Amino acid sequence: MSFFDEFGGERNFNLVGKDDAMKAAQYQGSQRVRVIEKSLRSLGDGEILLNVDVCGICGTDVHIVEGTSRSSPPVILGHEYAGVVADAGHGTSFAVGDRVGVDPNIACGVCFYCRRGLVHLCTALKALGVDIDGGMAESSIVPVSQLYRLPAGFPPEQSAFIEPVSCAIHGIDLARIRTGDTVAILGGGTIGLLMLQLARASGAARIIVSEPLPRKRLLARTLGADLALDPGTDDVAAAVRDTTEVGADVVIECVGTPRTAELALGLARRGGTVEFFGVCPMGMTIPMEPNAVYARELTIVGSYVNPHTYGRAISVLEAGLVQVDSFQIKSFPLDSVEEALACQREGRATKSIVRPQ
Repeated sequence: MSFFDEFGGERNFNLVGKDDAMKAAQYQGSQRVRVIEKSLRSLGDGEILLNVDVCGICGTDVHIVEGTSRSSPPVILGHEYAGVVADAGHGTSFAVGDRVGVDPNIACGVCFYCRRGLVHLCTALKALGVDIDGGMAESSIVPVSQLYRLPAGFPPEQSAFIEPVSCAIHGIDLARIRTGDTVAILGGGTIGLLMLQLARASGAARIIVSEPLPRKRLLARTLGADLALDPGTDDVAAAVRDTTEVGADVVIECVGTPRTAELALGLARRGGTVEFFGVCPMGMTIPMEPNAVYARELTIVGSYVNPHTYGRAISVLEAGLVQVDSFQIKSFPLDSVEEALACQREGRATKSIVRPQ
């Protein structure tokens, strides 16, 4: 039985002895996260045991704990992680000591969407750190299909950004930015700042960022934003009109609230593109006039996870096309995972990172 089949069902592996226990941050449902000790099972064919170096915390983790994003508790959190190979099962090409990044999204490979190459839309998609035990732990067992060897000297903290960069690359692909375009980005958090840099690398001539926190607006300007607006005091729609006369060519919503999703629709020019990248809570709706979409010939796209972009993200970071060194990054030990989640939720850091070792 494959890794996917086993974890995709309701069966549990038999665990080995207490000597192989590890510490892990487990989401237990009902907004409960606890640092527990959990035994490690034996490796199966095609599996790797990692000692986790670093695990990033993102908005999805916060939403899971708040109960506004799907998950399968009890589950060890963490889907933005990398580490060092500690043991390898049969049928793997990795060796002990290799440093690797983990693509968390595991597709079945046989459904309609997988066979169309749309693996991110797999009807049975499972994700490490969401449905399957992930990387907010001292160790993690991962199928070899999800691993990418990291270049020599790849900074450990940067490896926590590979997964979000891979998702942002997919969003940029879908936005179809053309050389000379004006791009408006709502939200200057981790994703918004990554989108800003990728949009510039894609040929955007002008980039407008809307972000309420002064620290993040300053960082947006440092990273190349032509205009950084405060949505609490600035009229974002008027500023975009004044700058462009007609509206933005591309609008990328990176906040995930009904208010910003509705605003995004009004910022695009006729014939423009609006991309919903931020994750609105399930069940939330916004008013939209279909005739206005028709008359303005808007293209509205969603961007979901990271199909076939993880390797590209490693290359982008290695080449320096995306800079994260200037981000305010706060590292936490595993025992302080609740503080790390709160720090990310409250915007006290651009990125919170857990260092399990």
